[in-house]
Amino acid sequence: MAQQIQDFMTGHPVTARTLTSLSEAARLMRDADIGDLLVVDDDGRLKGILTDRDLVIRAIAENRDPAETTVRAVCSPAPVTVQPQDAPGRAADLMHEHALRRLPVTEEDGCLVGIVTLGDLAIEGDPDSALADISTAESNG
Repeated sequence: MAQQIQDFMTGHPVTARTLTSLSEAARLMRDADIGDLLVVDDDGRLKGILTDRDLVIRAIAENRDPAETTVRAVCSPAPVTVQPQDAPGRAADLMHEHALRRLPVTEEDGCLVGIVTLGDLAIEGDPDSALADISTAESNG
């Protein structure tokens, strides 16, 4: 049986609601030791992705107040996604085409169910590769 994204994606990723402040979002990222948050509405539908780079470029560099600015104001809206039943090759192609390191996984109705990263694909495709080794290494920061 051919593998699907749902076979190795991370389920239940860390999320933030659209009206979450940037301060709270940064704390969520710090506490979970991650570099991105998936932004969802009250129904769990994906609305965007907020990266640590977004915080720096679109918030700090623009002198936005992190306590008053919401994630909706600086996140990247309408991220490229895959569905749980998609083949890993589809995710790899999309990552290559759009220069991405992570893809949210959504159902057809837009409900978020997980995330797949470049590291996940590397581990799945070649567990002995350098990228797989880096992806499974313990964080140093």
